[in-house]
Amino acid sequence: MPSAKSNPQAISARTLAHYEAHASDFWEGTKDHDVTQNYAAFLGAMTGAPPLAILDFGCGPGRDLAHFRSLGHEAVGLDGCAAFCAMARRYSGCDVLQQDFLALSLPDRRFDGVFANASLFHVPSADLPRVLGALHASLKPRGVLFSSNPRGHNDEGWQGDRYGRYWDLGAWRAVVSAAGFDELGHYYRPAGSPPEEQRWLATVWRARGAMP
Repeated sequence: MPSAKSNPQAISARTLAHYEAHASDFWEGTKDHDVTQNYAAFLGAMTGAPPLAILDFGCGPGRDLAHFRSLGHEAVGLDGCAAFCAMARRYSGCDVLQQDFLALSLPDRRFDGVFANASLFHVPSADLPRVLGALHASLKPRGVLFSSNPRGHNDEGWQGDRYGRYWDLGAWRAVVSAAGFDELGHYYRPAGSPPEEQRWLATVWRARGAMP
């Protein structure tokens, strides 16, 4: 039998089962996180006129969806966890797509921006180029991709029942750039903390032309 590391479907199933089992705890632990810096970086990179069409990739229970909707934007959520999808619909009032990150079915050139806050790191590195390609295709010309991932030294594997790849800036730049994006900026979070305590890497990208 193939190992979970070589079986993307097994990776997704185990990671999603963790979130299904802990959905309420996750909401309680994250609903009050201050991510205003991320909102500002993402929305500040947009060039279109509002309301903007936004895909919240890995929307979880809907905190960020509700924020974007409160600003008048057309926000759509996406998550693989059924419990999160139900919670996000109730909390935000937005449409939410239940889709596994590794089996995306997105409309072409639909969104002005994709907000991927603490989500893309769950995609195995071997599958990430394909996932980024799907996100690129879903963006309007010169659309914006925002990502925030826990920092690391490109180590990859399980932490408990959650799988992750913990990118450094150089490796992350290489894979996202190869997928057809130009970097607009990056920063480490939380802002104002000592470097050793800034455990999150945030990057902002603009889609360039058609996929190579």
